[in-house]
Amino acid sequence: MPPPAEPGAAPPPTSASVRAGGSTFVGIGLMCLAVASFAVTDATAKWLSGHTSVFMIVWARYVVHFAFSLIVFNPWTVPGLLRTRRPVLQLVRSALLFATTALNFFALQFLQLDQTVSIMFSTPFFVALFAGPMLGEWVGPRRWAAILVGFAGILLVAQPGEGIHPAALLSLAAAITYSLYGITTRMLAPYDPTPTTLFYSALVGSIVATLPLPFVWETPHEPMVYAAMLELGAVAGTGHFMLILAHARAPAATLAPFIYLQILGMVALGWLLFNDVPSLWTLAGAAIVVASGVYLLLQERRQRAQSVVESTFSE
Repeated sequence: MPPPAEPGAAPPPTSASVRAGGSTFVGIGLMCLAVASFAVTDATAKWLSGHTSVFMIVWARYVVHFAFSLIVFNPWTVPGLLRTRRPVLQLVRSALLFATTALNFFALQFLQLDQTVSIMFSTPFFVALFAGPMLGEWVGPRRWAAILVGFAGILLVAQPGEGIHPAALLSLAAAITYSLYGITTRMLAPYDPTPTTLFYSALVGSIVATLPLPFVWETPHEPMVYAAMLELGAVAGTGHFMLILAHARAPAATLAPFIYLQILGMVALGWLLFNDVPSLWTLAGAAIVVASGVYLLLQERRQRAQSVVESTFSE
């Protein structure tokens, strides 16, 4: 998956920037295209896992993505791109994204697409848990209830003790690293511009993925493998770019629920490409996870709106 979407890839736009950026409907359309790109990325990674090693897949995802992103974001077209006020946090954030990608791609070798995406969408629960100690945003009783219900949905998907592959633990670990990645992205937003943060994500991932390559290199013998590796990085990079464009045209709170459309895309691609039919347990668990995640989003939106009202009246 994601990674599925990039939480906080762009700072939440102001109302003026949203109006200047265009229609909210255009932003929603771009978000849907981005989500479809992430589903295609995971499906491609799963297909490639049957033809080459995961190390090669992760390397292709990052290096091709980085090469494509250089066309838009590079030190010549964006002066000061490499300048960061929080270099350590940039490295930590990039490492967390790399870990998420690697864990997810390893899990995709053994799990169906619908299983990995359902588990990965537990990310909002971990964000709610970690936001307290890391951001000072503590969870109230209602949000705790939503988190517990969401974890019940994850258990329905994973069905511990009922035969699901232990790789489900890799997906759960990926959800944890992705939640920490999202939080560190929010921590960076006030200090570094979005192009700088995106550039470091691709650069660090490419370097880390290349380091073990002399020891794990496998020369592909099928032209389709080369084509899929190029498509993997290109589609992933395009998806993240469309995500940025979407956030420039619509509020983040409006776009967030559309991320869950990725589940539909993953189920469809799993059925079309791998003949994987989701079980009733997976569908029920995914529905619970989505419902809990949407509730958390609505609670966060309500809390932010209340904060704006309180700050307005306190001035």
